[in-house]
Amino acid sequence: MEHNETELIETAKRYLKETYSEDTVKMTVKSNSVKNGKGSMNVDCTVSVGGSKSNWNKTFFFENGEVVKMNYRML
Repeated sequence: MEHNETELIETAKRYLKETYSEDTVKMTVKSNSVKNGKGSMNVDCTVSVGGSKSNWNKTFFFENGEVVKMNYRML
């Protein structure tokens, strides 16, 4: 099953919420090489935790349409 970019973004947002309790304020896709649910998607994003916002570049790695790993650096 092919996952469109909107679905991948929603999956990434859910991963941030469930794993880091981060609310996504904004997410801009810089590159997306996910095919058939496998690959990586690089984004610039603003997240909020307890009202404190921060800006990041994050790369999400997908397997079977789910995030299995993430790299990140503060902007």
